[in-house]
Formats: sequence, structure tokens, C-alpha cells
Amino acid sequence: MPLLTLLDYAGVAVFAATGALAASRKELDIIGFLFLASVTGIGGGTFRDLILGAPVFWVGDSGYVAICAAVAVLVFFGAPRVESRYRLLLWLDAVGLAAFSVIGAAKGLALTGSPIIAVVMGMLTAAFGGILRDLLAREDSVLLRPEIYVTAALGGAAVYTLAALAGLPPPACYAAGFLVAFLVRGGALRYGWSFPHYRSRPGRRPEDIP
Repeated sequence: MPLLTLLDYAGVAVFAATGALAASRKELDIIGFLFLASVTGIGGGTFRDLILGAPVFWVGDSGYVAICAAVAVLVFFGAPRVESRYRLLLWLDAVGLAAFSVIGAAKGLALTGSPIIAVVMGMLTAAFGGILRDLLAREDSVLLRPEIYVTAALGGAAVYTLAALAGLPPPACYAAGFLVAFLVRGGALRYGWSFPHYRSRPGRRPEDIP
């Protein structure tokens, strides 16, 4: 099995687990688990393929859907044993984010040859599934948390793309992109890394306008 395919399966499984964990926090039934796990696991890649005009990856390989279903069932029966499901969700999300930032960049670069498109596809693939999960589960969106999130995916996709353009072996490119994305997101979770926030200023009163 090609390394990229193996990484893709692993990313889908991890993101599916975060969707199922979100379902457990909302105390949904098994159908809710299956739905949230599938949407989260394959949502980002589906969005990427539609934008690129490529065949949707899981339509040609039903194994991806089977992975989401298997993970949903495992979490349905195993989640009650996890003490802090939200914390686990965030760390698994970091792993999935790192994997998908590389997978999305690799597919974008292979199909278009454009480094810019590759980086954008890496970010979209990594972030979109988590956004859908939080929206459907009515959780606070990962995008609205103060810690760095999308920037981690940007970093992983950019490092993979640069390494690939430099002619490094594919395993080295995958590893470099994954590690950068995971370390940045992991550091944000562990140490609260964030960028300065926008501070609004009071608007002027109508009578103050000349």
C-alpha cells in the first residue's frame, strides 16, 4: 500500500474519531455517531476534490466509509471510558489536521503543479472536516478558539510543498509536513500559542463627523 494512501486512511480514521467523540458529548444514538464520524472523516477531502474537479476519493474506494463506520462503532462503545473526551477530541483533531494538511497539499500539487494551490488545498482539507463537525454538533468552532489552528495546517502544507519541490523523497516530505503541522498545533494546545487579536475601537458619533 502506498505511504500516502496509508496516511490518508489514518487521517480519515482519526478525524472520524473526533466526529464520533463530538457525538458522544451530545449523547446521540448510533446513527448520529455514524453520521458525524463520516462527515468529519471525509468532509475535508470531499470539499478538496470538488474544488479540484477530481473524482471524489471515497466514491472510488468505499474503504474510507467503512473506516468511518468502524471508528464510530468503536467510539460508541468505548467513549464512556474516556474521562476527558473534549481534550482527547482536540488532540486527535491535531493529528488529523497534520495528516490532512500533507494529503491535501500532495493531491493539489499532483493535479495542478501549482505550489500555491497545493498549500490552499492542504489548508482546506485539514480544516473543513473539523468545521463541519463543530457546526453540526453545535460545538464551539475550532476556528473561534484563541489558539493557532489554520496556521498549523498552512505550515504543514507549505513545508511539504517546499520539500517536494526541492526533490526530497516522498516519505521525507510527508514526515516533514506532518511534524511541522502537529508540533505547531500541539504547541498551541499545550502552551496557548496565538496571534495578537484584533481590538475594535469605538465608532464616532454622527455629530463628530465634519
